[in-house]
Amino acid sequence: MPQYHPVTSKILDLLKAGGYWFETFEHEPVRTSEEAAKVRTGYSLEQGAKAIIIRVKRSQQDKEFLMLVLPGDKRFDGVKLKALLGAKDIRFATTEEVGKLTDGVEPGGVPPFGNLFDLKVIVDPSLMKLEKIVFNAGDRRFSVAMKAEDYRKIVKPEITEIV
Repeated sequence: MPQYHPVTSKILDLLKAGGYWFETFEHEPVRTSEEAAKVRTGYSLEQGAKAIIIRVKRSQQDKEFLMLVLPGDKRFDGVKLKALLGAKDIRFATTEEVGKLTDGVEPGGVPPFGNLFDLKVIVDPSLMKLEKIVFNAGDRRFSVAMKAEDYRKIVKPEITEIV
């Protein structure tokens, strides 16, 4: 196996230790959900758990980063999200901010395990209705598929409509 980001091993170790079902895919580097869906045989675009890190600003002093997880074929609703979070402003984390928050994971490789990076995780319920989800696991060249219910048990995200 090629050298992947250390978080890849953390995720695999977590799944193995818990006795959870999972399967892995090694593939060419992918950056978008659409590219990823093409290399994940047997999985649809909507099963792709897209992890997005955003910066939420409530006031000049009150700013935080958090992780949104949604189906690969969807976009988050900024108006709905601002209202939900009581935010004045929401923006995507920059490449530099993503690197700092994730110990160097590149955008496109960020796994939906915000708990490993001390980030609050908000997941859209449409993703949790699926039997299985699949995601980049810390590297653009490596994906993991697992049961959505097991993901919920491990990450313990807030499940709220964000699309």
